[in-house]
Amino acid sequence: MSDQFELQAEVREDMGKGSSRRLRRLADHVPAIIYGGSKDPQPLTLIRKDLEKALENEAFYSHVLSIKVGKTKEKAILKDLQRHPAKDSVMHADFMRVDDKVAIKLHVPIHFLNEETSIGVKTEGGIVQHQNTDIEILCLPGDIPEYIEVDMAEVVTGQIIHLSDVTLPEGVTSVALALGEDHDLAIASIIAPKGVSEEEEEEAAAAAAAAEGGAEEGSEEEGDSEE
Repeated sequence: MSDQFELQAEVREDMGKGSSRRLRRLADHVPAIIYGGSKDPQPLTLIRKDLEKALENEAFYSHVLSIKVGKTKEKAILKDLQRHPAKDSVMHADFMRVDDKVAIKLHVPIHFLNEETSIGVKTEGGIVQHQNTDIEILCLPGDIPEYIEVDMAEVVTGQIIHLSDVTLPEGVTSVALALGEDHDLAIASIIAPKGVSEEEEEEAAAAAAAAEGGAEEGSEEEGDSEE
């Protein structure tokens, strides 16, 4: 994955909570820190408008970034954001240095496909529920996917999609699944709408199957008559 995000930063010399508050209030900057690798942690200052603009892009959260301090550039990923509890504005950002040859752990968002046209929703009237909206993965920085797709097209009412059902890109592994089968987390499911009993669910599924079978028979007979 190429470095398409670059943030301009300055070394922060004035430390402490008081200096961070002054920084946010007076200069419209955001205090930050970059750590990891063979170097010591380095407190930084970022321009608020540049950071917040970058945060509008989903890829920023799961992308190798370029942090430029003076003439030096360091590769890093965003590890944590602290936001104001009421205003939701960014109060502090944490970045972790990365090495192209060292695998890292990070959370990557899930993109759910074909939810509205899935069997469970379109045919059976079910409702999609998301148990997780991201997956923690382990991979080399160059193999980080921007997102992971989960196709819901064939999912029926009552079915649960687990981590083990998700196809990950080559070179990418699930952190949870590496711990064993007991960590095969639920990702999404389709549930019946409220007020629908299990018996009604079964009847609806049987009717859908019968209708599908009838349609196939009809098309076969039509083909025979044409001959």
